[in-house]
Amino acid sequence: MKKVLEIVWDWLIPIAFIVSVGWCIWHTPAFLLDFIPPQNQSLFDQMSELHLRKDFIPWAGGLFGGYTDIFDWVAIIMIPILFGIGIVNIKVEPMEYQEWRQVDRVALFLGRVTMVLIISMTLVMLYEVFLRYALERPTLWANELTLWIAGFVFLLSGLYAMQQRCHIRIFLIYDMVPRWAQRTFDTIWALLIVVFAFFLIYGSFQQVFVVKFYKWEMFGTAFDPPIPATVQPAILIVVTLIAIQSVLNLISDWNREPTVHSAADDIDMDEIETIKRSLETK
Repeated sequence: MKKVLEIVWDWLIPIAFIVSVGWCIWHTPAFLLDFIPPQNQSLFDQMSELHLRKDFIPWAGGLFGGYTDIFDWVAIIMIPILFGIGIVNIKVEPMEYQEWRQVDRVALFLGRVTMVLIISMTLVMLYEVFLRYALERPTLWANELTLWIAGFVFLLSGLYAMQQRCHIRIFLIYDMVPRWAQRTFDTIWALLIVVFAFFLIYGSFQQVFVVKFYKWEMFGTAFDPPIPATVQPAILIVVTLIAIQSVLNLISDWNREPTVHSAADDIDMDEIETIKRSLETK
């Protein structure tokens, strides 16, 4: 029973975190109108109309005469609380990278969030397939929602892959050189990632946050999700996290003994044993 409760808890926190973040994202126009309202009256009216049209619960009313309601505030307060609980209680599974450190908890928790997002995206697609082909009543939102979730899955999985050291690497020359040369290679590629992240943010910060995010640019479909306003800022944020994680990996692996890689590293023995047991039962 205790093991079941732990599993439920491990899933519940990422799910609650996603719900809270999703709620705040959908109601971001209310936060913008309350805290950094557009100075342009036309843009202010446009965002106000957008908020009224997209608000999940317009009957709740804004607190203190504003646009954000009690549910918005509960959601935004819960985000750091759930995030803190998630990173504190994260448990590394046997198939994951075992030589992790406390600073890796953020990437590990966001990896769990990514897993839940993948399941959510799959459920949305299955729901759309059922409605489209079984009931002949396709939705107007499933396709855009799937694209939206997939964008975050793509980004966050990159951060998780960096922490797990499971990104694509070519070891042909790396394994042939002494440890001091391997450290030099590691430093160079970490530096390249940091430089790339710096210039990406420097060159696109104003376009992304001032134009896309602050104006809350929508997708322009019947469902009309704020994909441009959310995915593009997420790119800059996650690329920054990946650059930080690459530096943390460099520091964590600095004193490691040299590792010799072979083709056998790509073979998942646990998966092979599972297949063998499956065949034996048949």
